[in-house]
Amino acid sequence: MRESEHIVCPACSKINRVPTHRLVEDPKCGSCGGALFSGKPLPVDEHGFARHISSNTIPVITDVWAPWCGPCRMMEPMFERAAETLEPRARLLKLNLDEAQATARRFGIQSVPTLLLTSQGQLIAQSAGARDSRGIIDWAKSQMPAASIRP
Repeated sequence: MRESEHIVCPACSKINRVPTHRLVEDPKCGSCGGALFSGKPLPVDEHGFARHISSNTIPVITDVWAPWCGPCRMMEPMFERAAETLEPRARLLKLNLDEAQATARRFGIQSVPTLLLTSQGQLIAQSAGARDSRGIIDWAKSQMPAASIRP
């Protein structure tokens, strides 16, 4: 495990270096003072998505969804519950497919909801279909080395 992690601030997008052992201590952004983690998924656009997957050194789990998708709306509270468990060892993002066509093409997303698991800019795993919170957590943990995503 690394001694420190790079964490993108959800408020100002600055990169913060946080000692790994301090991730669970509610770290704040050194630039704007905002909380680096809220226990909730962070809605992002394509630019924010790119910033988070390329700059965070913790795993990033993205729910690619669409407002017209019934299973996506059903999975939304499940993804929020998963964030409570997985943060701060992972960053959870919500990306609206209708506003992220370039990202959809890049990752070959053909249906929603789709979960993307990335680590330092690289796609680790991808899964289509709705899951409950336990299913999201179990899927994420099964795809990453145990030390990197353990809450």
